[in-house]
Amino acid sequence: MSTADFLVELGTEELPPKALVKLRDAFATGVEKRLATAHLEHNEILTFATPRRLAVLVKDLQTQQPTQTIENKGPPIKLAFDNGGKPTKAAEAFAAKCGVSVDKLDKLSSDKGEWLFYKGEAAGKPASDLLADIVNASLAALPIPKRMRWGSSDVEFVRPVHWLVMLLDSEVIAAEVLGLKAGNQTFGHRFHAPNAIKLAKPGDYADALRKQGHVIAVFTERCLMIEEAAAKEAENLGGSAILDPDVVNEVTALVEWPIAITGSFDEKFLRLPREVLIYTLQEHQRYFPVEKDGELLPAFITMSNLDSKEPERVRAGNERVVLPRLADAEFFFDQDAKRKLADRVDDLNNVVYQKGLGSLRDKTERVAELAATIAPLVNADGDAVARAALLARTDLLTDMVGEFPNLQGRMGYYYATNDGEPEAVAVAIEEQYLPRQAGDRLPVTPTGNALSLADRLDTLAGIYSLGKRPSGNKDPFSLRRQALGVVRILIEGGVDADLPALLRQAVELQPVKGDGDIAMELYEFIVDRLRAWYLDGQAPGFAKGDITAEIFESVRSRAPTSLLDFHQRLGAVQRFMALDSAESLAAANKRIANILKKADTTSGDINESLFDAQEEKQLHSAVLTLLPEHEADLASRNYEAALERLAALRAPVDGYFDQVMVMADDEQVRANRLAQLEQLRGLFLGVADISCIQSN
Repeated sequence: MSTADFLVELGTEELPPKALVKLRDAFATGVEKRLATAHLEHNEILTFATPRRLAVLVKDLQTQQPTQTIENKGPPIKLAFDNGGKPTKAAEAFAAKCGVSVDKLDKLSSDKGEWLFYKGEAAGKPASDLLADIVNASLAALPIPKRMRWGSSDVEFVRPVHWLVMLLDSEVIAAEVLGLKAGNQTFGHRFHAPNAIKLAKPGDYADALRKQGHVIAVFTERCLMIEEAAAKEAENLGGSAILDPDVVNEVTALVEWPIAITGSFDEKFLRLPREVLIYTLQEHQRYFPVEKDGELLPAFITMSNLDSKEPERVRAGNERVVLPRLADAEFFFDQDAKRKLADRVDDLNNVVYQKGLGSLRDKTERVAELAATIAPLVNADGDAVARAALLARTDLLTDMVGEFPNLQGRMGYYYATNDGEPEAVAVAIEEQYLPRQAGDRLPVTPTGNALSLADRLDTLAGIYSLGKRPSGNKDPFSLRRQALGVVRILIEGGVDADLPALLRQAVELQPVKGDGDIAMELYEFIVDRLRAWYLDGQAPGFAKGDITAEIFESVRSRAPTSLLDFHQRLGAVQRFMALDSAESLAAANKRIANILKKADTTSGDINESLFDAQEEKQLHSAVLTLLPEHEADLASRNYEAALERLAALRAPVDGYFDQVMVMADDEQVRANRLAQLEQLRGLFLGVADISCIQSN
């Protein structure tokens, strides 16, 4: 089978920088998926993305589909032939569709009846006849929230399109995509190389754009160039560049020919909080800040999209643009500092938190009450918790946070410190937002833990009380993230709390009353997040696969009220299942559970005088021997030791089931044996229901 390289490039107006990588990957994935559907094999797929183009290069693509096996199911036999056995119109239409006469059709029989059936072969199509549809479908499936039109055309895309390249080796594919006819001409840099660049074959693409077009077409290559250039410029200043990956990616999506330029700003702005300067430079200007020994320098590095003959003018222009941004930040900071956070508390009454849930002041009071309950659980000072809860949301009313929303909490820390608030209070105002996303750091102070946990519980209880639960992929209030934050604070923070009790308190504090048992519904919602956390291998101490769905359900069935306790039980069961005796005992537990369920009766105390088999006596003796230490282990949550002790019951349990008929004819003997099994099952249920775990 012959092969050829295939290149498709779509030239556009400047694409959304934050979406460029997603568009690139989705385009390549779409092409790859549809090539597979068309049974066109290939080797490596290369991707290219710049502000003005998306491109995919498929190496060694089959130029012809293989012969296709066709199988079609037709009408039922009873409808395909009349009473005289002659084909009906339905049969003739099906045969015509398959390109054969009715007598060439087969019959397909099953227990549900008989149908006409056609099985044949069809020659594969040339790849050149299929690629236009593949490209069109791949572009139509791109994750574009809102498409635009331009000019008088009905064509829609994320940005206006200007040129299209589709080459199969040196052959131009006769195709039309988004209103453009395919050709073999690309275009380079808008200013350095505005004229068309003719491509002889797909393999020339990247080099031709670099050498003739002043364009680095490979996104990752351009990204590395930017990082290296910024690092070199910073080194010349005696410092190092702060290269936030998201900012680097966005800058990479904004330039095709990156040229590093260093700028500076007035040293007086260094008195502003570090985060304010970084946010201004990164988020507003897409500049890279520079630091030395942990302190910011009055300098930045920007990436120009052209190699200017007058770099000093480019530098001066960037310095001129950033100056008013920094001046605004300085003004906001100084104005905010004139009024203490405590003086802003009453103003929270004027800000609606959520319709139906009152103002930010109302939320503050609910969080304060919850935090007071949590404080002793995390060894936090009650006064510090109360003060931090009172001031927690006040920085939202400052000009600085109004301008830089991502600095909420952090600016609260600076302003609280400036106001002379205790360090524990200032830190907690920032830590209330931790963790901000998956994998983020957790609060480290007791006051911060209490405030963060209370805030999340109030948010969950409030939104659930309004009936606005997450559904499918829709989670507008980020409740899944809030729930995972609760999980991490309780488990990684070592907080032994009665979660259902806290949820009940949080629900009772809400100004609206929802339907049903919202606290228990929330508990199950959080435990669902807990389950995913373990099964995905994100929980500390466990790799993916260590905690199986069965192990998790074995503990979930016991409904521990403390997630820390839940965590300890999971670890004990996971280690127990690695023991040689675990499989046998899990199977025995399942057998015991089934027997007791079928018996459907509650047995009384065990009467030793009714034992008539040696195995009954041996099992009873073994249970009585370990019972005191087992109960002590459960009381101290030494679950691993408790299960290890139960492992010693393997031999007497196996012997019991080999020799003892539980459902004896004698009613008293039967009840006594059921009571013995109930006692045995109760021992295991003290940690988890290991009968949930499938034995091999």
